Amino acid sequence: MLNLADVHTYYGGSYVLQGISLEVKEGSVVALLGRNGMGKTTTIRSIIGFTPPRRGVIRFKGKDIAGLQPHRIAQMGIGLVPQGRHIFPSLSVEENLTMAARGGGKTGAWTLDRVYSLFPILKERAKYKGNLLSGGEQQMLTIARALMTNPDLLLMDEPSEGLAPIIVQEVSHIIAQLKESGFSILLVEQNLPMALGVADYVYVISKGVIVYQSTPEELRGNEEAKAKHLGVTG
Repeated sequence: MLNLADVHTYYGGSYVLQGISLEVKEGSVVALLGRNGMGKTTTIRSIIGFTPPRRGVIRFKGKDIAGLQPHRIAQMGIGLVPQGRHIFPSLSVEENLTMAARGGGKTGAWTLDRVYSLFPILKERAKYKGNLLSGGEQQMLTIARALMTNPDLLLMDEPSEGLAPIIVQEVSHIIAQLKESGFSILLVEQNLPMALGVADYVYVISKGVIVYQSTPEELRGNEEAKAKHLGVTG
């Protein structure tokens, strides 16, 4: 579904991604883990086209998308759940969703009704403006908005950030449901238990380099790797 090979990305003169390679197989959830400032969000931005790489290949469904305009990449079937949510605060929940709608005619497509069945709270809040939602409800809206584009691959950048533990559990459950329905997801996450609970495979990034990769079970039992690369002990 997605393959990054030797990707190098800069912010101006700052060398951020220093040759990373990873893959997301169809129907799998892959977690990209790491401390703050190590290149996780830059990886997402490189894939979606906000910060195109200077070197390297990014293949989506076999096609090289590195350097394409973000809207072209999105139209090819990549949905983004950005860090910080970025909903439209002056629009209602329903307006946020319908303005993102694309590909609603295909079989099994994400429609308003289907999104509302996954997020009942959004149906209840359909006429509320975005700025009246709680943080958790805004995160649900961000995920739902991405689904309304009917993507084949979902990029999720820190979906649990700033949320209460009970809402984190809810987001984790939603990701698990999407996985069960066959979604391919690249999940950038700081919350290690949540990431390990939903992922099929994990990569750890440090200073723009992939320094560790394994199954979630292997990382869960590798105290040295967790302490060294993630600052997690016990």
